[in-house]
Amino acid sequence: MAIWDIFKKKNNVEEEEAPSSVAPEGDTFSSEGRRLEESEEEEVAKEEVVEEEAPKKKGFFARLKEGLRKTRENFVYSLDVVFDGAEAIDDDFFDELEETLIMGDLGAVTTERLLDKLRDAVDSQAIVKPSECKGVMIEGLREQMQVGSSAYRFETEPSVVFVIGVNGVGKTTTIGKLASQLRKKKRKVLIAAADTFRAAAGDQLKTWAERAGVDMIGGVEGADPASVLFDAVHAAKARKIDVLLVDTAGRLNNKKNLMEELKKMNRVIDREYPEAYRENLIVLDATTGQNAMQQARDFNDVADLSGIVLTKMDGTAKGGIAVAIQSELKIPVKYIGVGEKIDDLQKFDPESFVEALFETGE
Repeated sequence: MAIWDIFKKKNNVEEEEAPSSVAPEGDTFSSEGRRLEESEEEEVAKEEVVEEEAPKKKGFFARLKEGLRKTRENFVYSLDVVFDGAEAIDDDFFDELEETLIMGDLGAVTTERLLDKLRDAVDSQAIVKPSECKGVMIEGLREQMQVGSSAYRFETEPSVVFVIGVNGVGKTTTIGKLASQLRKKKRKVLIAAADTFRAAAGDQLKTWAERAGVDMIGGVEGADPASVLFDAVHAAKARKIDVLLVDTAGRLNNKKNLMEELKKMNRVIDREYPEAYRENLIVLDATTGQNAMQQARDFNDVADLSGIVLTKMDGTAKGGIAVAIQSELKIPVKYIGVGEKIDDLQKFDPESFVEALFETGE
């Protein structure tokens, strides 16, 4: 299609114009004096910029904007090609726009909703220029991501947080990062290693627990997850823990077994810790696009999800999945990960996301 041809051409030009990092063959030291002279110049230069090189910690919006670079350079650029390149608002314009939205992983349902809103706006506002449609599209994206309150009750009251997700999505890392952040908020945290099905899961989680500075219960491969949770609940109550983070089974090959396992674990909470607030967070790898959407649907069938954590947003060019998930499933994205550092897992804000994606904010 024309959109992708233009995009590929753009990338090729950028690569050709990129400055070479290889020094010219003739750029060698011809004498000891020249080496000393250049060395002295370098030392002076270092002294002059020492204050300017002091590292500055980026705010989360800056890291979010940086993390969404791939999506911006692919998805948003492709949208701009449609809005700025079309000669009229006609069927061809809407067809190319539909293709671009779907290729950005917004999904068929969300795409249809956005196009319907755009068609209505074109008629009601008498829009005639394709370029004027971009603002309507951005506003439509904001609306699609509004799913009501995303209260973080586990930050303020005794809670049990089940963390769910298939292998490889960053579940263990997310638990460690979340534990660290809650601890910084002066919350006492305990981790229950109840994913006893996966080999070495307990060891990996223990490493993250130590990094976060919190204790962990369980971690023995093959143990009954409900028994691990039972021990963890009693430890949490005895130690006056604020938040019990529970690493749960992540397999989906047999929904019936998974559902029974989660039910059994919930019965433990009902019986042993009924006063605790419960949260079911699913961790999804944003780079898997529509597969992440399907995982959310499958787990929601058995776990009644209350929130989503989207990891690896900095590694995908199809960040539209964040819009699609909230729009179609009506499950709030509560956290977003745009890097490997502890601070790169932050609460998700739709407004900040759209501003960072389209560079509409400061």
